[in-house]
Amino acid sequence: MGRTWKEFMADECGYEVKTTFWDDFTLAERHGGVNAVKETYQRAFKEWHNNVEYVTELAIVLNHKIWQHYEENYELGKVYNDLWIECDTWCNENLQGDDAMYYFQTTD
Repeated sequence: MGRTWKEFMADECGYEVKTTFWDDFTLAERHGGVNAVKETYQRAFKEWHNNVEYVTELAIVLNHKIWQHYEENYELGKVYNDLWIECDTWCNENLQGDDAMYYFQTTD
């Protein structure tokens, strides 16, 4: 049996997962497809973009979801790529000081 995303992140990256974003997007994929993924992103970003730890994890999840889907489901992989670019661009343009340092160190 494979590891959960939370276990993978702890074992491979030394990162402690703080949100349910991975599960939220997985449920959106299964029950609503591309439109549900976009809606999930909009809700998550709107609610959490002012929390550096959560917006950082949102970017990490989006990036991992690109890699999960790009070969098997190009459309879903592209949507995740577009959302990751949007999130990453916002972080690069808006996070400053310690928040920017946290984002760059954690996503490196």
